[in-house]
Amino acid sequence: MVSSTEENYLKAIFKISEKENAPASTNAIATEMKTSAASVSDMIKRLAEKELVSYEKWKGVTLKEGGKKIATGLIRKHRLWEVFLVDKLNFSWDEIHPIAEELEHIKSDELAMRLDEFLGFPKFDPHGDPIPDENGNFTFRKQVLLSEFKGQKGNIVGVDEHSTQFLQYLDRLELTLGTPIEILEKIEYDGSIRIRIKGRTEQIISNKVAQNLYIKAS
Repeated sequence: MVSSTEENYLKAIFKISEKENAPASTNAIATEMKTSAASVSDMIKRLAEKELVSYEKWKGVTLKEGGKKIATGLIRKHRLWEVFLVDKLNFSWDEIHPIAEELEHIKSDELAMRLDEFLGFPKFDPHGDPIPDENGNFTFRKQVLLSEFKGQKGNIVGVDEHSTQFLQYLDRLELTLGTPIEILEKIEYDGSIRIRIKGRTEQIISNKVAQNLYIKAS
């Protein structure tokens, strides 16, 4: 059996490895899990004993097939629950993450399959993150961070930060998923960007915000 804490570590390793395209370092895992490097080392040993991860000194941690299956299954349930909470229970996108963190640990593949079917097999969650299917396959699309966007017009399709404060800030600016924006000016001095939202409202957003918004060219 794998505990909820062990599941969370596997999910953290998966996310770090995907983002960095490299094995997850002990320090990166400690940051993600908000714990000490010593605690991470102890957990890695436990997970290695269960044949869920591989660890090479100075290189980092990678998931074995069993660990990857658990991690993607957890991500799948988390994101399906987020869709359910928003679409069926009318939660806002800034409220759902901590609730889904608890629901994702329900150990029922049948429940996940029925939930997926009930929701119409969604490909993306309310934050724009891809939902893996029952085999762990993700759907990807052409998207780029606004800070790196070279075009002039696009639609917001995802966020790289899920904090309540950030999502509520986006709500105030009306920068939610699906919102069309137009790039009016990129300010070289500090990387901020002047945009037009929904064809009417002009707004200057900081480089930090631009580094956390995914855009798809329209």
